[in-house]
Formats: sequence, structure tokens, C-alpha cells
Amino acid sequence: MSAKQNIANAIALDLKKPMLGNLDMAETMELIKDVGAILLDVRPPAKVKGDNAVEANVPDAYYMPYPTFAESLDLLPTDKDTVIVVACLKGWFANRIMGYLEMLGYENVYVLGGNIEDLIAAHKAHTN
Repeated sequence: MSAKQNIANAIALDLKKPMLGNLDMAETMELIKDVGAILLDVRPPAKVKGDNAVEANVPDAYYMPYPTFAESLDLLPTDKDTVIVVACLKGWFANRIMGYLEMLGYENVYVLGGNIEDLIAAHKAHTN
């Protein structure tokens, strides 16, 4: 499949998602808890204040920093239908990673529209 067709397919998938795949905190927590979505924390190391999502014991979380994301591709699920939520601080890195994942053929990729630090804090508050 050509790059042009991959991009067209990714855009078509995004157009079917509410808010083009951008989720709020409640929707993200629901996907993680109820659907078993994988959470990718893609903040560069210099942007991580405190715990990353893995260190905070967020279920099915992976820390895959944007600058070295390509080196972590073997951590991704082989099932391209797996629900994946990508998160960072402001969505900049997460939106790029969402695009990369879609180019790799993943169909259920979303972005946390908020700050992953808030999600980690909510997770810690809920589990304590």
C-alpha cells in the first residue's frame, strides 16, 4: 500500500471517531478500565515530573518516549485492532505518535486531550 493510501485510510478512520480521536479524561479512564486500552506515555524524559505511567502502575501502560519511540515498536501489540490511547502533556507528541501508529496500520488509536500528569494523579487517587 502506498504512503498516500495509508494517509487516506488513517484520515478516514479518524473521521469516524468522535472529536477525531481526542478524548477527555473520563473517556480515557473508561477505555483503560472498561475496555483494557493500552496507554502509551510518550513524554520525553525531560518532560516527566514524578512518575511516568508505568511507574505509577497505570494498567497496561508503556513508557515510550517520543525521541526514542521507533526503538520501542516491539512493545506494540500485534493485533492492529487493539485500543491504544497516547498521552503526553499537551497533546503535541501524542498526536504525532497517533499518526505514526495509524501509518503502521493501528485502527483504534486515540489521544488524551488533557495532561497525562492529571491522569496519573487521578489513577493514584483512585487506587489509594
